[in-house]
Amino acid sequence: METEEIRHLLAKALEARKNSYSPYSLYPVGAAVMAGDGTIYTGCNMENVSYPASLCAERNALGSAIADGKRDFLAIAIIGSPDDYTMPCGICRQVLAEFRVPLIICGKSENDYRLFTLEEIFPAAFTADELKKK
Repeated sequence: METEEIRHLLAKALEARKNSYSPYSLYPVGAAVMAGDGTIYTGCNMENVSYPASLCAERNALGSAIADGKRDFLAIAIIGSPDDYTMPCGICRQVLAEFRVPLIICGKSENDYRLFTLEEIFPAAFTADELKKK
């Protein structure tokens, strides 16, 4: 993925972060996922007083893409705090593994980010392939 594409994806994640509903953690997060055809879907975290009912930005963005019929993805960008690189939580890593998102971009800004492969952040992931083993 080219640097300009990465920056564009990060800009979309920053834009989505503005819509975060995070009154409990006070930690807004935005995400932008790029489908195989280049379409970008965004999401933000949405908290709930009943914490398990909350939804992370990454799953929100992927959910929008899935609802639009997408199943093939190139990358996802995640931006939370400008002070640190926001990494996907365990549940989000499992969802990223389900759809085999190959590139995870964790940014502080459009120009300050780190790139990870799915295998780096979630080695030995449980996938549908595991269900096929006897």
